[in-house]
Amino acid sequence: MPSSNSVRSRTRERNSVLSRPEFISLNQPLRGGGGGAGCPSESRGSARRPGQIKHQTSQPSEEPTDSGSKDRREPIKMPEEDCMLLNPSFKGIAKNSLLAIDICLSKRMGVCAYTSSSWGGCRSMVALLAFTGHGITWIIGTIVCLTRSNTLAGQEVLVNLLLALILDVMTVAGVQRLVKRRGPWEMMPGFMDCVAMDIYSFPAAHASRAAMVSKFLLSHLVLAVPLRILLVLWALLVGMSRVLLGKHHLTDMVCGFALGMLHFSLMESVWLSSSTCQTLISISTLSWSPFF
Repeated sequence: MPSSNSVRSRTRERNSVLSRPEFISLNQPLRGGGGGAGCPSESRGSARRPGQIKHQTSQPSEEPTDSGSKDRREPIKMPEEDCMLLNPSFKGIAKNSLLAIDICLSKRMGVCAYTSSSWGGCRSMVALLAFTGHGITWIIGTIVCLTRSNTLAGQEVLVNLLLALILDVMTVAGVQRLVKRRGPWEMMPGFMDCVAMDIYSFPAAHASRAAMVSKFLLSHLVLAVPLRILLVLWALLVGMSRVLLGKHHLTDMVCGFALGMLHFSLMESVWLSSSTCQTLISISTLSWSPFF
């Protein structure tokens, strides 16, 4: 017959907290073999975190394989676009600084961008000035003048001017489609801008056209000095008007002027003679002779 002491000890062990499943790992010996069941102080001294205890009770422990350990040792390489450039080049710093200055100055000069701007009352007048440098305006005006011209020299100049205008429109539209730079105020292009394919900001189409037309007229027309000064002033104001309206940046206007001069030089190198112009006119008059 068991004694009362043994019965009490069994009951105490059954009701002990360490006999519960979640605390069984506390009674397990260490894997190093140093401590057994008779060394509870060492097993308790090496207390583990709750996450490790839960992992041991939920599934048996497995030794990591060699391949897994190699994968853990290898550092994870981040993609280049996620890495921060701690030492940018001087060229990159200068480029970003110039772009920031360009955007800041262009926004400050867009005083006629909206009717609520500081110079909003002059917006209609500035828009009218910009319209004088529109591509559709100059192409239609050149065609009308060509149909009314009776001299061979005038027709020669007008045909070459028409080809220069078409070249300017197509080249600027292609560069704008390639760069796709937006204006400083993110404005939607108007109907006339969409017709002339002047949708994006770089380069400024009005500035390119004004520079090309003014240089063309100064080179092939005999004008008085006041008219020559007014023609140059008109080209500058047309380019500046687009900046005041918030359509273009300052760099867009400067590059537009440079591109216009390039178009003029190109047309001078491929200048069509009077006989070639008469051939083109005779071919084209077959289509517009019933209308004029």
